[in-house]
Amino acid sequence: MISLVVSTKGRVKEIGELFDSLLADNSADFEVILVDQNEDGRLDALAERYALQLPLLHLRSPRAHANAGRNLGLAHARGDLVGFPDDDCLFPAGVLRRVRVAFDSDQKLEILTGPAAAPEGGLGSGRWNGERGPITLQNVWTSVIEFNLWLRRETALALGGFDEAMGPGARFGSAEGNDLVCRAMANGHAARYAPELRVIHPDKRLTPEAVARAKRYGLGLGFALRRHGVPASVWAPFLYRPLGGAVLSLLRGRLLDMRYYLATFSGRLSGFLSRDARALAWPQPMESLA
Repeated sequence: MISLVVSTKGRVKEIGELFDSLLADNSADFEVILVDQNEDGRLDALAERYALQLPLLHLRSPRAHANAGRNLGLAHARGDLVGFPDDDCLFPAGVLRRVRVAFDSDQKLEILTGPAAAPEGGLGSGRWNGERGPITLQNVWTSVIEFNLWLRRETALALGGFDEAMGPGARFGSAEGNDLVCRAMANGHAARYAPELRVIHPDKRLTPEAVARAKRYGLGLGFALRRHGVPASVWAPFLYRPLGGAVLSLLRGRLLDMRYYLATFSGRLSGFLSRDARALAWPQPMESLA
């Protein structure tokens, strides 16, 4: 069985759409663990309705923190595989079957990832690895997104789940999936990237919302790059590319884009230079509560 952990706050309609996409797929045995971080009961009616249609565990967590929610759901997961869909993504038909077959056909595989797909078609925002195959310290930065990240449950527990110093709700606001995969590889676990394995997610590139979060997300990536000691040939482009983007945007009069690139550069540099990137300990193994 595949356990799908959905950590959420503030959304209702989008969660119903996600659940509908799962019901339409139904290509493999799964359960959903909804970790509700709302202060009110806005999801109660939705959870009661969908509990009649799919295996659903509705948990409450008062902490508005994506990774804390994911880890709580992981502790309650019963499946041998786990995934962590965002509360505003959609599953194309056959995704769960692809995941199930990949792990069943390769017992040495511990982690499987794929890219984001845009709702209108094609790949979502960001740079994506174009090659199927093993994930390495060089290509992990273009091969991982949290809502299309799949692990054997025992591996995820042994790694301590997601680092709660990272992700939405934390100072280092992104790259928690990249960090998890890097920690897994450092512990000898096999990870593979499959470009055809796609999950749909709203494309928020170069929007006012993206600008508002760009520095926080940059902090997370810079932190992860420094934490895992990648060579300059890998980390340097993540610093100079947003600077180039800012210059080109200014020359073209695209001031919103320029603000986005400058905030991204500022965040990545600050995260990369942070003392915490080397000082913070890795998460400790978790115990299952299932």
